Amino acid sequence: MVVNTMEKELPKNYQNIRIRYEEYGQALSELGKAIKKAGPIDEKTSHLIQLAAAAAIRSEGGVHSHTRRALELGVSPDELYHSVLLLTSVIGFPNVAAAISWVDDIVLKEE
Repeated sequence: MVVNTMEKELPKNYQNIRIRYEEYGQALSELGKAIKKAGPIDEKTSHLIQLAAAAAIRSEGGVHSHTRRALELGVSPDELYHSVLLLTSVIGFPNVAAAISWVDDIVLKEE
């Protein structure tokens, strides 16, 4: 399996799974593409939604990935932080605080 430049930034464990289980990895990739084409939500908004979901399940790697990808699409740091802060009444302050620190890992590295 050839790993493209975009995939080099993906978490190492995700890359390893895609290499070890090539058909599965390809199916994941195709599923992601199909889902994005299935509805009217633009790519920036989809990454903010995925960022919120990653924060909700306490996925540090997911928060990193969607923060990075959203920034590449022109989402501002303020939009990223607001997307996480909006979750406070749903997932609680401790989870939001953790997610903010994971967004910081990427945003502050970019500055």
